[in-house]
Amino acid sequence: MTDFSKLFQTMMEQGQDMARTFAPELEKFQPKGFEDLMPTMSKNFLDMAFGNTFNREGLDSKTRLLVIIAGLTVTGSVVESQMKLSIKHALEAGATKREIAEVIHQMTMFGGLPAATKALDIAEGVFEDHEEKSE
Repeated sequence: MTDFSKLFQTMMEQGQDMARTFAPELEKFQPKGFEDLMPTMSKNFLDMAFGNTFNREGLDSKTRLLVIIAGLTVTGSVVESQMKLSIKHALEAGATKREIAEVIHQMTMFGGLPAATKALDIAEGVFEDHEEKSE
């Protein structure tokens, strides 16, 4: 085991001890489905939070969210909850499914095919949920 592996293992054990101290149920917490706890923000709030209020001369909320999706795609499958939530917000901010898919495809060269494939799978699931809720 490398020094880094030992350090990481120690850090994880300390985190589990801390979780056990705060609330024993946190020890078994799984982040899968975590994005369902936070509803999609309204377009007005997205505009305020992602630029129109704090950075009027900068990117609009849709573009900012597409940039976030690009970054999350490159990181791979470790950010599934954040990716789902960002895609939901991007749709709310006016992004089309095609725009989201194109951003993910563009990141293939930077994050690799497995990362982009995972991101597209996540997006497809969000698109299906979005269509069901829109009906």
